Amino acid sequence: MATRIPTFPAAQQAQIIRAHQRDVIHASSLREQTENILRAWLGTRWLARYDKEVELFVKLGYYSLTTGRAIQTLGEEYTDIWSHPSRARMPRVQAGLIVLPALHGYLLSRSGHLLPSRFEHLKTLTRFIFGSLEVLSEVNLAVFYLRGTYYDLVRRALRIPHISAVPEDSHTRPPSYSLLGVLIMIRLAHRLISFLRKRASKPSSSAISSRGKAPEEDEPHLDTRPVSSLLNLPDAESDPAIRAEDDELTVLDIASLSPEVRAGRTCTLCLEERTASCVTECGHVFDWSCIYGWGREKSECPLCRQSLDLTRLLPIYNL
Repeated sequence: MATRIPTFPAAQQAQIIRAHQRDVIHASSLREQTENILRAWLGTRWLARYDKEVELFVKLGYYSLTTGRAIQTLGEEYTDIWSHPSRARMPRVQAGLIVLPALHGYLLSRSGHLLPSRFEHLKTLTRFIFGSLEVLSEVNLAVFYLRGTYYDLVRRALRIPHISAVPEDSHTRPPSYSLLGVLIMIRLAHRLISFLRKRASKPSSSAISSRGKAPEEDEPHLDTRPVSSLLNLPDAESDPAIRAEDDELTVLDIASLSPEVRAGRTCTLCLEERTASCVTECGHVFDWSCIYGWGREKSECPLCRQSLDLTRLLPIYNL
């Protein structure tokens, strides 16, 4: 009599979603602890400059120690699901599951800084590629909510589904998330229609040349330049830290100040003497580089927790 090989059921949508949420929580906790250590060693200024690299390092480390060893992540262990073993143990597949999701987010956040300003066409192409990947990810998420197989785009491309260690119960009906998939599809359809209408209403180049200048002033537009370039101040992610004596954005003679006065010019974020000082709407003074890096992550003052708007920061040259 032939021996029947046991099979495992496919993981349910709820199990996959909970596993993903738990992995995000554990990766965020690991990142927070890493940032606390690096902040104590290297300072807030360094951490604000390399926060995206720290996030990339943490994600690569977390999934290398789990997926890279062909074992469950903490989220998968929490919901008793596994990556399908037929392909999940292949080294190339493991490398793809580790590198591609983390690298996509990092390149998306750093694409504007990694390429020099003279490569404007390459920047435009890069933004188009990442924008297309974002749309494909949303389409994949909608398909997941409708069919419940591949939660992220990388697993769909590599054909790595999840299986469950929990036997199916024929007496219970698993929850359905199809409504979320329909809503995502409706949102994508609205974005597509808006894009097509915008392209149709945009005047052609020949019409612009025949009429002269296009009426740009009558059409609303979004200024995508960073605040640092508008205020002509250093960007925390691109410029190195400077000494207070070399700060061209302060009219004070720093060298002639007494040590007591200079001790009162400390930035409460990096605990160093302020350079390119600016004040928030709530009246607190920081380094431009420190408060700019903080404001990109949290829209609140680090001291009083009031709302922080980077476009409303006021430069101070004599304090």
